[in-house]
Amino acid sequence: MTRRSEIRLFPESKMTRFTAGFLLLSALLCLLARPARAAESYDNCTGFITSLPAIVDTPGTWCFNKDLSTALTNGSAIQISSDNVTIDCNNYKLGGLAAGEGTLEWGIATFNHANITIRHCNIRGFSFGVALSNSDLVADGGHLIEDNRFDSNTNYGIYVTGNGSLIRRNVVNDTGFINLDGGGEGIVASGWVDVIDNTVAGVTATSNYSARGIEVGGDNGSIAGNRVSGVHGNASTQVTGIFAGSSHTTVRDNNISGINVGSSYGIYCSNNGAVAKDNIINNMGAAITNCSDGGGNDNAF
Repeated sequence: MTRRSEIRLFPESKMTRFTAGFLLLSALLCLLARPARAAESYDNCTGFITSLPAIVDTPGTWCFNKDLSTALTNGSAIQISSDNVTIDCNNYKLGGLAAGEGTLEWGIATFNHANITIRHCNIRGFSFGVALSNSDLVADGGHLIEDNRFDSNTNYGIYVTGNGSLIRRNVVNDTGFINLDGGGEGIVASGWVDVIDNTVAGVTATSNYSARGIEVGGDNGSIAGNRVSGVHGNASTQVTGIFAGSSHTTVRDNNISGINVGSSYGIYCSNNGAVAKDNIINNMGAAITNCSDGGGNDNAF
């Protein structure tokens, strides 16, 4: 009797089929959506970095599954001692702010190793956020630094040496010294390196030091599609949005703005073998210096 007195929106047979179908669809969506994101992050992991300092001496993909931080003032939070290593932070934090502005600690570093990838990291408070070198400069030994965020690193956000390296889609904020004497550079690369589609905001230097948003010091590299803003110092500081330090570098489609104090340059090339084309430079003392002008550059003051 109780069942017959209930108010129903559907006949019982249709309601049963509707409910069963809805529950089945919900279960399938849960299975497809939530674990799929975890699988993308963790299924290819060789292992996990769970404490600092850490040494990675085995090829493979080494992952974060939590935030990590250190107050050490020297050395490297993560030292890579092998070729063919990927560090995937899965958007977790690698923090060194507790060491203070005078820290000499590096976030992630390698010396004379090849094919290193750093991705999805949030790196803050180190002297060097990432420092990757390959002294052989072999064409197949380049590094990949992509989709990371760097905040409040004092000397360099990203420092890379190695032919064939690619630095792309990173955000580099607030690099340089504020309370101590020193210079700052957002991204520095050497070799046949492409620096593409990065955002560098806020690079600071104190008296007699230089502040540079992006610097590429190797032939045949490209600096393209980047946004550089807030590079500044004081009257005795040399400020440069983009510095092309070698011949045959292409500087194209970048947006650069700064604070026009002291000696400030939008794009500075070491010689006219480097070509600047289709860039927008705003509020810099000299827009383009020593570069070959490829046309399409817009100098707004």
